[in-house]
Amino acid sequence: MARPLWFVELLKKTFPNVSIIAKLTRVPVVGRVIDKMLFEGDDIIYLPKDSVVQKTIQINQSLDQPIDTALPSAVVHHFIEKANYHWIMNFCICRDASKCEDYPIDHGCLFLGEAVLDINPQLGRRVTKEEAHEYARDCREKGLVHLIGRNKLDSTWLNVAPGDKLLTICNCCPCCCLWRMLPDLNPAISRKVTKMPGVDVRVTEDCIGCGTCTEGICFVDAISLVDGKAKISGECRACGRCVEVCPNDAIEMIIEHLEFVEDSIHRVDSVVDVE
Repeated sequence: MARPLWFVELLKKTFPNVSIIAKLTRVPVVGRVIDKMLFEGDDIIYLPKDSVVQKTIQINQSLDQPIDTALPSAVVHHFIEKANYHWIMNFCICRDASKCEDYPIDHGCLFLGEAVLDINPQLGRRVTKEEAHEYARDCREKGLVHLIGRNKLDSTWLNVAPGDKLLTICNCCPCCCLWRMLPDLNPAISRKVTKMPGVDVRVTEDCIGCGTCTEGICFVDAISLVDGKAKISGECRACGRCVEVCPNDAIEMIIEHLEFVEDSIHRVDSVVDVE
């Protein structure tokens, strides 16, 4: 049975407490129960913006050698084309709950796969492939960042099944993203939300410690100033926003191998069936 609207409204009221819930996953037994209920089988990938990747370097290449490679949005394009069912949410539950003022609340997740047929029709609508492509492009143009993969949390709150036939394409803003809780989660759960394979971010010697990248830019607060220089922690998911905002071009995204898009598609394909 599809989730009623009253349940969704109740869920939004719990959003301010997600950090507390995340910390509970570090409690023995409690964490294992939460993992099984809400995160079992998950594999979610942050996709950096195309514009960021277009200015990256491939490892072992000099900066003046541009790379000709696929862009992260190709992962989204692949699954929209492959899917038989496409669903756009009327709202982003995270931004709605946080009363976001910086990014559009009416740009919610794009769901793909047979399980969308069970979503409450009051929460969104089925669309064509063409409409799904246009929507994904619009989300990117508005500065939102895609996360893509299997997310049991979505199949649970939407009360749809089977979970392996629901692909989430989340369109996130850094100020209200649910996954800001990643540093608080049990590491075993946190590791289920990752960088694209073969992608990394690093600070160069050009950093002057201006702090721009530390001012609400990172989804997971992975950047701090240490001894007057930006330092990126292991929490980084390589979304590339710090690369984009650095006024001195002192942060680089590195593509370690040109199959990073194909590897991402293979990973998602292995956990979700959208046909």
